[in-house]
Amino acid sequence: MSDTPGRLLRLLSLLQQRTDWSGPELADRLGITTRTVRRDIDRLRGLGYPVDAGPGVTGGYRMGTGAALPPLLLDDDEATAIAIALGTAAGGALQGVEEPTLAALTKLDRLLPPHLRARAEAVRATTLPLGGADPVAANVLVTVARAAADHERLRIAYVDREGRRTERRIDPYRLVSTGRRWYLVALDVDRGDWRTFRADRVTSVTATGHRFHLDEPPDAVDLVSRASGVSPYRYAAQVVVHASPEHVAAKVPPTVGVVEPHPDGSLLTVGADDLAFLAGHLVALDLPFEALEPPELRHLLRRTGKRLVAAHAVADRGRRPPAAPSGP
Repeated sequence: MSDTPGRLLRLLSLLQQRTDWSGPELADRLGITTRTVRRDIDRLRGLGYPVDAGPGVTGGYRMGTGAALPPLLLDDDEATAIAIALGTAAGGALQGVEEPTLAALTKLDRLLPPHLRARAEAVRATTLPLGGADPVAANVLVTVARAAADHERLRIAYVDREGRRTERRIDPYRLVSTGRRWYLVALDVDRGDWRTFRADRVTSVTATGHRFHLDEPPDAVDLVSRASGVSPYRYAAQVVVHASPEHVAAKVPPTVGVVEPHPDGSLLTVGADDLAFLAGHLVALDLPFEALEPPELRHLLRRTGKRLVAAHAVADRGRRPPAAPSGP
């Protein structure tokens, strides 16, 4: 192998395949001398690859641990496996690693040849998650992330919560994960306004090739916090919680509800599709509160409260100890 760059790539691939190699083994695999192996090892070290040399006449070598992660060489099966894992994690909104997972998937997707991309998509398309986050197609996240980074306009097909299908032209700005689902923050070109879109409701996405420039984009996290707390749901509730905003915010994540100061403590705005779930969430805060809106929530809380008080009053009477006998 007289081509030095090609030989270095081959040497790097061999070092990443197994833990230890002797100098003669590497020389034999590469068709070079052990002296050339030593020189090539020094070249890899100069490029930032931490290669450790073992003691002994044969001069064993192994990949070490460096201060930073150098580029990796992957074969077809390894690249496919990583793409599948990243796509599953990103599509399922794995809490805590959402953004780096999507960033890694976007980088890998740029480099995958078509046949490997098809293999990864085939596995993801036939894999079903059980519970957890709302599933999102990995190709939707990757296409949106690329377009946002490249300032490229997109055309999307979107289904709203009422099941209505619309075509939108958008200038994508940010992807925001709440831990359960992904939201796309974008400028709706035809409506001339900033919108949030649930990524799991995007049925198709197409890059248009048109470039755009955004002037004074909004705070994406704040926009999603307000939208995800109320707008996607059937019921929007306003509740006065008799506790400080800091105390309430510690119990209510910004993606669940919006907490604002109120003369009596905090004003919590939160949404849900089911009133019973909403009532249970408020009770679980374990803080005194008063529901202002909607009236249906107030009626439900009043009825439920009366039933609970009545049931526990009967239970308490049944647990009272018998009265002590009177008289001598």
